[in-house]
Amino acid sequence: MAATTSPSTAAAAVWAFATATCVKLLLVPTYRSTDFDVHRYWLALTHALPARQWYTDASSEWTLDYPPFFAYFSRLLSLPAPLVDASLVSLPVPDAPPSSAYLLYLRLTVAFSDLLLLASVLLLATDARRRQRSFLALVLVLWSPALLAVDHVHFQYNGFLMGLLLLSLHFLEQGKDPAGGVVFAALLCSKHLFLVAAPVYFVYLFRHYCCGRGVVRGLGRLVLMGAGVVGVFAMAFAPFLYYGQMQQLFSRLFPFGRGLFHAYWAPNFWVFYIILDKILAFLLRRLGFNIEIPEGSFTRGLVGDSSPFAVLPKVTPITTFLLVILAMAPCLVKAFINPQPKHIIRWVAYACSCGFMFGWHVHEKASLHFTIPLALIAMDSLDDIKHYFLLSIVSCYSLFPLLFESQEYPIKVLMLLTYGSLMWVGFSSHFAANFAREGKKVNGSGNLVKKFTGWISLGYLSGMFAIEVWSQVFHHHVFGDRLPFLPLMMVSVYCGVGMMYSWMWQLSWIVRHT
Repeated sequence: MAATTSPSTAAAAVWAFATATCVKLLLVPTYRSTDFDVHRYWLALTHALPARQWYTDASSEWTLDYPPFFAYFSRLLSLPAPLVDASLVSLPVPDAPPSSAYLLYLRLTVAFSDLLLLASVLLLATDARRRQRSFLALVLVLWSPALLAVDHVHFQYNGFLMGLLLLSLHFLEQGKDPAGGVVFAALLCSKHLFLVAAPVYFVYLFRHYCCGRGVVRGLGRLVLMGAGVVGVFAMAFAPFLYYGQMQQLFSRLFPFGRGLFHAYWAPNFWVFYIILDKILAFLLRRLGFNIEIPEGSFTRGLVGDSSPFAVLPKVTPITTFLLVILAMAPCLVKAFINPQPKHIIRWVAYACSCGFMFGWHVHEKASLHFTIPLALIAMDSLDDIKHYFLLSIVSCYSLFPLLFESQEYPIKVLMLLTYGSLMWVGFSSHFAANFAREGKKVNGSGNLVKKFTGWISLGYLSGMFAIEVWSQVFHHHVFGDRLPFLPLMMVSVYCGVGMMYSWMWQLSWIVRHT
């Protein structure tokens, strides 16, 4: 018999979601990034033009570069739009700032699409062992400050996409593998950047669903799973195959010419590669070697082919692909040898972590792909608590540069401090309760800090405060208008240390415990 979510947990989760929705409404008039203009244009594009022109239209710089299901999603959101403001679906998009109704409608589409995230969280309130997850674990997803900042200030639809991912993980945890595979295929047809998790899905579903049941039955299951996945991809891509636009579509989805780095360096492995290249170039020039500095400057934070290095070898897309697969290999081996549903969330989160750490042209926002799933298992052990406490703060702080206008500064600081306080109180209570059950005592706050976070982790987190004070107070007084990218570089490098630790911790846990 399938387990059900207890009424009290479901009601509390809905209350938490309603509270988060109120915060989202308060964020309506805040800063909007160019992603707002992107989705604003896609809404008009998918409404005003037939599907055969969606991936060929180049009348705007905001060309459609998401898979077809997201285009259909934009089309769906555009249907009631003319009732609010006709300019929402007119091409060309007006240059004038959007009206209040225009802005409110688009902001509300993001909040409305978060209902899928709520539904998935409610389903995941019961884990693979049919046990109730802690209410705090659900709140950590629904109140994620990183998700609030990226979706409801910066402007994207990650809550909707993460809802699809979590729904797929729910099905896999409950042993409904075909449904999990089909929903994941729908996710890939909505945002292709989740492809990094596909190897884990393939290995897990092949071993858990298709193998060990005899040749005939196994082949039947393989055909059934394949038919479901192929059917989803056919619904997404068949029209554009009919139009003869597949090459054009894939060139939009995979623009490798953009280079290894994004404008703001994501805090991953490649940050250290850049820094090492610059240090080597500086030292070799001081030693008299003729080192030519490439014209493309990493420190200006420009989008484009910023791949040239002065000393170290140039990195290519195939190099990053191989590194991602190599980093993922231990997880794939574990999933193949012992495909247990109770580990699937951890395996998928680790796969997304590998893509973030070693992938090509990674956006800092991609950290949501593993921090959100890891929130669900943050209460599984004290080690998970300590890891998630550090990771979530590092991930959120690494997104601070996205909200760079002064009026949003108190908002992002308050959201991070509120979330950190929530984790501190909730995790500390859980930690103390665990010790009480074991007949142990936690004497004093110092002992709690030592066992809950560790002095090294606490010192590392305190370093973020120092970087923030430098960036906001001292940098301008010391350098004036020089080195404008230095504060961003400091955030990337410092947060890269925390992200690198998180990736190694996840790898170690998977190797030792799954």
